[in-house]
Amino acid sequence: MSLFKNAATIAIAAGLIIAPTPAAPPASGQASDLNGLWQAKKRFGPDIRGELTIVRDGKSWRAELAGRRATVTADGNTITFTLPNGEGSFRGSPIDSGNRIHGHWLQQRTVTSGTAYLTPVDLVARGPGLWRGEVSPLDDNFTLILKIDADPDGGARVFLRNPDRNIGRFLNLQHITRDGDKVTLLGKPDGAEKEVPITGGTYNADDDVLSIFIPGRGDTYDFRRAGDDSDFYPRPGKAPYVYRAPLARSDGWPVTTLDAVGIARPAIERFVQMLIDTPMDSVHAQDIHGVLIARHGKLVLEEYFHGQDGTQLHDTRSAAKSMTSVLIGAAIENGARLSPATPVYGMMGGGSFPSGLEPRKRAMTLEHLMTMSSGFHCDDRDPKAPGNEDVMQNQEAQPDWYRYALDLPMATAPGDVAIYCSTNPNLAGGVLAKATGIRLEDSFDRLIARPMQFGRYALNVQPTGQPYMGGGAQFIPRDFMKLGQMMLDGGVWHGRRIVSAAWAKRSTAPIRAMRGLHYGYFWWGIDLPYKGKTLPAYYAAGNGGQVVMVVPALDLVVAIFGGNYSDKVMYVPQEIYTPKYILPAVD
Repeated sequence: MSLFKNAATIAIAAGLIIAPTPAAPPASGQASDLNGLWQAKKRFGPDIRGELTIVRDGKSWRAELAGRRATVTADGNTITFTLPNGEGSFRGSPIDSGNRIHGHWLQQRTVTSGTAYLTPVDLVARGPGLWRGEVSPLDDNFTLILKIDADPDGGARVFLRNPDRNIGRFLNLQHITRDGDKVTLLGKPDGAEKEVPITGGTYNADDDVLSIFIPGRGDTYDFRRAGDDSDFYPRPGKAPYVYRAPLARSDGWPVTTLDAVGIARPAIERFVQMLIDTPMDSVHAQDIHGVLIARHGKLVLEEYFHGQDGTQLHDTRSAAKSMTSVLIGAAIENGARLSPATPVYGMMGGGSFPSGLEPRKRAMTLEHLMTMSSGFHCDDRDPKAPGNEDVMQNQEAQPDWYRYALDLPMATAPGDVAIYCSTNPNLAGGVLAKATGIRLEDSFDRLIARPMQFGRYALNVQPTGQPYMGGGAQFIPRDFMKLGQMMLDGGVWHGRRIVSAAWAKRSTAPIRAMRGLHYGYFWWGIDLPYKGKTLPAYYAAGNGGQVVMVVPALDLVVAIFGGNYSDKVMYVPQEIYTPKYILPAVD
């Protein structure tokens, strides 16, 4: 997903910074009445949800959803409809001899992320020419939490937490001042040396409500005081943590205890207690949403924090790049005319190269994309690179991101150097779709989601409606963790082969070197310290602290999910938590 690279630029563009001049010192004592924890939440929908009914009456079809009606188009094996005013659309196909219709719902773009999402829909026959199923789009919520504390100089310090996008990291609030019913929030965006006014609002003393203006995010938020049970804290209350084995669910995960698989319970209890006791004292405080551990193919730890309970979809950010690798391998396993040696431009050109194509682009293969060595002038850390993810996603001249990528200039020959760029996995998805002639959401559902017993998921899409394969898909944590377990088991999930054993081995091997780590086919590699030696591991990693770590020598999978988006502390889960606290507990 697109990430903010320059907080000051973004804040100014969004209208958040209301004045570029240095702030006056915080007003004396007037803000002291505001000390404490304040929380605001807005729900932006979508309201188009619930039971979807599709009716066939002779040759005519119609759909009903949330009080809306639409004419359904049946074209061969494809059923589609779009609600009036662009409120959403459906695309699916009959399966099981017409007893079911399976497809995906495309909801409108969310306010929270600015992205539209595809979610699976399964309709079951309820009579002749009648099918019903549930549309469950991704919830579009935005939560803001202000922590205000007294400053020694008589003012009030403040920081903002936002579990959805972590915008507090970019605004970097420092102080709040009050002049009667007027309040001003001051900060140092993008590491500025001096504080500047960021935004403001009013304080209603009678109702004890802070109303703060947040442009582009629903405008005014009404903050009310929150207690010790707020999701701001890892867990409510102060009761000591006591380990309990994960609950069995109908998702394919066998469950057992830590002791049963040779993991020391006291050590893990101390680790979880440390997470619960994490001080929420700044915008950079560690924000861990979930920790899961599996060993010998069984789930033995499942703990959630900050209001998460394992049933909500979680943004996986760039960790979903590893899912792109799995999907390509699964398609090859199921007969797709594709291989790592497939020429990118030849496949995207329908089997022939464009005339006049430069030699470096002619030499580019799918493996070059999967190892981040395509040679494109493309670097997610360089805002001047035309292939930079933010540059591509923020421009509007070319809504077809496959075409945008293919038109990029070359910086090096393919294979010369690996440079991290999210345009590569997205274009790899385009190569896959071109090779199979099947939409990516349908391939994912058929080859991964259903055979691996996934529940709900949400695939973020490009402006043209295709799933974006560079990251940002949302999954239930237990489901996303399955990708690591399946790769550890040589490409098999519960006896069902998903990718070949050769693909599981090759895609997680240290093929390239990048950022001081190993890199395979959209899987990172690292050597972890373990009891006086090192063990090779591979993992999926995403912005904010999303990690699925596999340690083959210990038959171990660790999954951690977090909300420290675009903050350096997001690297703590893979660099510190796993080797320092989890691995020492494993026999």
